[in-house]
Amino acid sequence: MKSIPIKHRQRGMALLVSLVFLLLLTLIGLSSMQSATLQEKMTSSVMLRNQSFQIAEAALRMGESAVQVDTYSLAVCTTATQCAPPAESATVTAAGRNSTSGVTWVAAGAGFYGVQNIGTTLTAVNVPSNTSATLYRITAVAVVGNNQRSVVESIYAKY
Repeated sequence: MKSIPIKHRQRGMALLVSLVFLLLLTLIGLSSMQSATLQEKMTSSVMLRNQSFQIAEAALRMGESAVQVDTYSLAVCTTATQCAPPAESATVTAAGRNSTSGVTWVAAGAGFYGVQNIGTTLTAVNVPSNTSATLYRITAVAVVGNNQRSVVESIYAKY
């Protein structure tokens, strides 16, 4: 029997090792692509959330500016439902009056704000004694994209 030289017996092994390395590199590349795609989605979500918050904050400032005007007046809420924070802030998508809460939503840029007169107080901060202050709850809402909603509120004391 004739023996085959060692160098001739190893020819197929180099191809097998090369294919295994190629498979490993392909798996590493796919894993990196999935990771990059996931990070891009998370970044986009954070960006939309921040944009939504900034729009709601701007709408809140517009609402506060409207209340600051000397001629601004609004009837005091009369029921617990009308004095509570407006529940529709979780669903509002357009300007207009809500019949349940009595809040009129005003378009402000890309957001909305609503104002409630929640009564008067004698113990407001930085107000001279025996001076009453009218308290307004300003609620601002912004929706960006399909599901990024921000709701911010402030209480404004006007005396």
